[in-house]
Amino acid sequence: MQLNPLKIGNFTAENNVFLAPLAGYTNYPFRRLCKGLGAGLCYTEMVSAKGLKYGSENTADLLYTDENEGIAAAQIFGSDPEIMRAACEHEKLAPFPIVDINMGCPVPKIYKNGEGSALLENPSLAEKIVKACVKSGKIITVKFRIGVRENEYITKEFAKRMAGAGASLLTVHGRTRDKMYAGQVHFDEIAAAKKAVAIPVIANGGVFSNADAEELMRETGADGVMIARAALFDPQIFCDLTGKARESKLSIFEKQLKWTEQVLGERFTTVFMRKMAAFYVKGERGAAAAKERLFRATSPSEVLAIAKEIWE
Repeated sequence: MQLNPLKIGNFTAENNVFLAPLAGYTNYPFRRLCKGLGAGLCYTEMVSAKGLKYGSENTADLLYTDENEGIAAAQIFGSDPEIMRAACEHEKLAPFPIVDINMGCPVPKIYKNGEGSALLENPSLAEKIVKACVKSGKIITVKFRIGVRENEYITKEFAKRMAGAGASLLTVHGRTRDKMYAGQVHFDEIAAAKKAVAIPVIANGGVFSNADAEELMRETGADGVMIARAALFDPQIFCDLTGKARESKLSIFEKQLKWTEQVLGERFTTVFMRKMAAFYVKGERGAAAAKERLFRATSPSEVLAIAKEIWE
């Protein structure tokens, strides 16, 4: 696909291929891995603004970063404008010049609490949140869906309101909340958002190959693409989209496991890298048997030993 540096407020991303915020997965080691494989900007897992306010230890852990990662963006969620601003100003967000506001999460617990995609039904509150967060001095971006229900699209008007409130970039997931992560990606709705605003628009949804990315860019006129689930199955999709040389699957897996253990400890690494290995082997011959063995592993070294047997 066509690569371009992308200006977001006063920051310029190296290219226009981004890693999406993925709850439970886009921790520091995975972001660092994807950045090294070519991603122009990587987002943290979504972080609760209330969790930051009330000092949740787990929330703070989600925001770990260091100089090896480079610039990343933090994503927060909530529904109280002042708490959202306070989150932007929290010391744990100090390393992140860009803060993304989640207005697309479809998970029932988030939606029923008036957060995530529920904000699509309350655009005036969504505007207040963006305006409050902009006052923090951070570069504010917004990730949202095209609506809550199929055939009830709010994309164009919502995009205009978010840009008017001060957002510096919009990411549009081309599905409605009721479709979760499956179903048709509505190119025309993403295109409508792009035509409605002067700020950059990133297209999200259904990209699993370079051909998918090129189609999404061509059909929407978007300024870039955001990669979500495809990165879990194959982080080297960023190589394919940016022209970087691929490495062996084992090399990538070993690197991720090493960084995860260094930062997040042995117990977390065992559980997390078993899940990652299950993504990595999907579609391979003997994948079911490999997953069964992996999920019996009790240490990072055992997970790695099984990975070596699979891929060496």
